[in-house]
Amino acid sequence: MTDPEGRLGDKRYDRDYFDKWYRDPRHRVTRPSDVERKVAMVVSMAEFLLGRPLKSVLDIGCGEGAWQPILHRLRPTTRYAGVDSSEYVVRRFGALRNIRMGTFGALDRVGLAASYDLVVCCDVLHYVPTADLRAGLATLGDLVGGLAYLEAYTQADDIDGDLGGFARRSARTYRRLFAEAGLQPVGLQCYVPEEGEARLTALERVHPGQSR
Repeated sequence: MTDPEGRLGDKRYDRDYFDKWYRDPRHRVTRPSDVERKVAMVVSMAEFLLGRPLKSVLDIGCGEGAWQPILHRLRPTTRYAGVDSSEYVVRRFGALRNIRMGTFGALDRVGLAASYDLVVCCDVLHYVPTADLRAGLATLGDLVGGLAYLEAYTQADDIDGDLGGFARRSARTYRRLFAEAGLQPVGLQCYVPEEGEARLTALERVHPGQSR
């Protein structure tokens, strides 16, 4: 839940913040086992679509890089790169987990590789202002070499956790913005670039219709 644009306001995305929202049983909304299941699911989907083992992962708004050690256990040779706007995160985990400073709206200035097998952005997009969201998605869309996992929550979802700065967008708005970036849904908040959709069968494609 780190601030994707570095606009911290009254918040400090320091160790205390992560201790509260990710480790304190009174406040945390996910457990380590939840993250492990999520990583395993996304890795499997990416490898199914790629038709080979995963080689590279980009994690945008990665926080402390919780995906990195899980990915390392599952796929030891996979290259992981994280991007986050928290000075605490980059100072403490930057070298250890290959996390660099950056914001979602300025992904084009971070110095990333040309593409990644898997691009991940968890629990971030609903905190990004719309102009920055559109700008970041334009860059993100070009980085997806296989699968994107874009976990976002909408105004229709009943969510817990840090609601400060939450953008109450509709599912239809997110789908439109993802489509503008050339990303097509394949279910469970996973997306493929337009060229990847051609390899899917009819029932593997998701056609959301007129959802809210």
